Parts: sequence; C-alpha cells; structure tokens
Amino acid sequence: MRSRVYAAVMLMIALAGCAARQGDLDLPDREAIYDRPLEEVWPEVRQFFTDNNLPFREDKGSRVLQTEWREEFGGSKVSGYWHRYLVLGKRESPTKSKLWVIRITKSANKALSQAGKELDWGVSRVGHGGGGSENGGASTGGEFSPPTTSPEDWEEMLDAPKGENSFFAESGQGARDLTMEWKVFRVVAPKLAKAENAPRPVQVAKAPEAKQAPGAAAMECGLPIIGLGKQVKKGGVLLLGELHGTQEVPRFLAQASCQSVVAGTPVTVGLELPVESQERVAGFLTSEGTDSDWLKLMDAPFWRSPYPDGRSSEAMANMLEQLRQLRARGLDVEVFVFDHPKLQGQMREEAMAATVMARVKHAPDRFFLVVSGNIHPRTKPGLPWDGKYQPMGLLLSKHVKGVVALDMAYDSGSAWICAVDSKGAKDRLDCGVREAKGRDNGDRFFVHVWDGANDAGYHGVFYVGPVSASAPAVFKGLGRPGEGEDSVHPVPVYPVASVR
Repeated sequence: MRSRVYAAVMLMIALAGCAARQGDLDLPDREAIYDRPLEEVWPEVRQFFTDNNLPFREDKGSRVLQTEWREEFGGSKVSGYWHRYLVLGKRESPTKSKLWVIRITKSANKALSQAGKELDWGVSRVGHGGGGSENGGASTGGEFSPPTTSPEDWEEMLDAPKGENSFFAESGQGARDLTMEWKVFRVVAPKLAKAENAPRPVQVAKAPEAKQAPGAAAMECGLPIIGLGKQVKKGGVLLLGELHGTQEVPRFLAQASCQSVVAGTPVTVGLELPVESQERVAGFLTSEGTDSDWLKLMDAPFWRSPYPDGRSSEAMANMLEQLRQLRARGLDVEVFVFDHPKLQGQMREEAMAATVMARVKHAPDRFFLVVSGNIHPRTKPGLPWDGKYQPMGLLLSKHVKGVVALDMAYDSGSAWICAVDSKGAKDRLDCGVREAKGRDNGDRFFVHVWDGANDAGYHGVFYVGPVSASAPAVFKGLGRPGEGEDSVHPVPVYPVASVR
C-alpha cells in the first residue's frame, strides 16, 4: 500500500513538472506544491541559492531568506537594474509546503520611480549643502536623513545598490515571481523524490563554440515577459514594429533574448541597421568588449549620421553590449542586420525581406526576434499613400511559416524622433526628444496575440510600459556609450529639441 502511494506521489510530481515545462518563459498558472513538510524542503531551498551563487541572509526562526542584490546582465549608466529575492516558506499542511518568491527590482534611473517621489516637502534638501544633522544620518524627527555630502559623492552612492545602502537606488518595484518558484521546484523536487522521472532543471541554449555555459538559475534576465513563452519556438519569427528612439524597446529585445536562450532556445536578433555594418556588429558580438572593440563598432557612418533617427541610440548600443555579454557567458545568441538604406520604397522592402528570409532558411532551429520601424513588419498589403505597397512582413510570410507580427504598445512618455523640419523646410529633418502619447496598461512588459490579424496586418502587440527617449550613442565621433561627453549626445532638459 505504501509503495502505491509513493508511486502516485512520484507521478504527480512528474506531471507537475511536465505541465510547468510547457511554457518555461510564461508565468505559470499555478503554484508549485511540494509533497513534503516544510522542514524537509527548506534545507534544499537554502542549498539551491548557495549552489547558484546567490548569497543570502536568513531569519532562521521563520523560514525566510533574502538574497543580496544581483545586477542584471549588461547593466550600465544607460540602464542599470538590480534584483534580489525574498523567499518565504509556507506550510500548506503537515505534509505539504510551498514557497513564495518575491522579486524586488531597483534601477539606477527613475524608470521604476513612484509618482511624487521627487517632490521636496522640506525647507531645505539634505545632501546638497543644507540641513541635515551632524551625526552622519540621524534625524531629530525619527526618520532617516542622509549624511551631508557633496552631489558627486551621492552620484556614486546612487549608482548601484550595495548592501545596506541599497535603499539609495532611485526606484524599485516588487512582484511575486512564479517562474523563479518553479525553477527552484525543478531542482529541489528531484532531490526530495529521488526518482528518475522527477522534473528536471531547464538547460540553457549553449553556443556551439562555448566550453561551458551558466545554469538557468544563475542568469538574471529581468522580470519574465508575460506571454512571450507562447511565441518562442525553433523556426519561429517574431516581427516587432517599433517607435524608434526609446530606451524600452532595446531593453525588451535584450530581456526577451536572455529569457529565451536561458529557457533553451537559440536566439537570433535582427536589427534595422545597414547591411554594410554586418561585419562590425558580428565582430563586436564575439569580442571582449574593450574600448578598441567599441571603436571598431562605432566607427561607421550610420552611428554618426547628421539625422540620427533613433536606431543609433544609446539604448541600442547598450543592447548590443547586453547581447555580447550573453554570448561571452556561453549562451547561443546571434545578431544580424538587414536594412538596405540605398534603396527606396518597394525595392527596399523586397531587399529587407530577402535578407531576413535567407537568415531564417539557413537556421531553422533558431528563434528570430526581428525589430524595425512599424511599417515594415505588416503582413497585409497597402499603405494610406500606396494601396499596392507590400511590406517586408507580407513578403516574408509568403515564404516562411509561423511569422507573427506585433505592433508596439506603450504608455505615454517621450522618444527621440526625426520629423520634417518644424519650420516647414521639406528638405531637412528635425531630430530630438518629442512627446509620445500612448495608453497605460501597467508597468510590466507583455506580449498579447489576437485570434487573427488586424487591418494593418499585425497579429498582436508587445507592450513596453512608459517610454523614455534615448539620445544618439555617438555625438562627436567614437566611444563607448555612457563613458563621457565625447561619446554621448547631451539629452535636452526641455521637452522638444533639435539637432542639425
């Protein structure tokens, strides 16, 4: 009798693991339940975080632990994010238990900041030469008051959360991470069950030339993108129609690439950059990311155009660095470019489609993330000014199965946009930070696919939350983004700017 019960338990664990594996990138629709008392589960949970290089502090009396801050891949002055986990052991019954994993996210910028946080309600501001106490942080009102230091000292302190100073980071969010809960379950459950058919950890997509690659739990890819997992498959092509010049779309691409490859699917990213840059981009992806490597990448006319339309943004350059770091760690990520800027109209669409098609046909075992301006991914003919126009997405879908085109959805904010000169000169462009009006659908990245295509030929949307402008990566010539005024275009303080 006992052996039958044990076999039934093993089968339930195996089925639970298989069900969870159906969408490794999606948020699971249920909790992971351990068929063991919490006292047996907790030591293995502690060992999981130890094995995956996630140092933690523990409240031993209450089955609660909190990891130290861990920087997301490719963090930089452009877009720095850190994460930590709060893990709570919960008792379902005397013989069953579960975990709650809360992911806490902080940024070096104001991307996650709460509204009204920046308001100064006091007479003077401590840390900028006024107010403050002499005891290095104590406040007579019972609340913490930062020590009186120079703005330069505070800039360094705010740049990254470290230890007990973590609360100095600009902004933060917290959310329950069911995906992480299942990652822990897949590792811990087999040790408790000691059965060959128990759920197994997800294996990352390892680059062919890599000697080794990190485990899935050892990678920090940001909060899971809702709905992405249903689209990620070998041979699949996801066309993303973007608004150029935001920080969020390159971050979405990097995060989606990281999450896909960590879940076991090799990824190829396609960028609407001139095909003449292919050798530079490919070389940078496999480089060590030194200053010399950056110079080779950025020493091209595209990055120094007098009319930077957003594709040559600081965020785009930072995304290439993020993908390079994934590749450097042994993960199977590739990048190609497909724009033919010397061609115009229909001829350009056909050339772009042919370049993408050649890549897809050559690597049917990879997942393709292809981003471009939001006219090119459409899968239906016609534009307001040309009813017979055939966009790249339509041409591609005629020869490749499984093409999904997503339009960009976002909350209001700003973007770096090039438009016809505001003074009416039709032969010149006016480039700068402009207001972008969208609709608020929350702060989480997500993918939503409809039952069919709309009139524009889109099958759904990818949502990136509030958008913020990203200025050109290169202003005076060459250099690593974020490393000094010689390499970074100054972001205007006023809402609309012009660059000529």
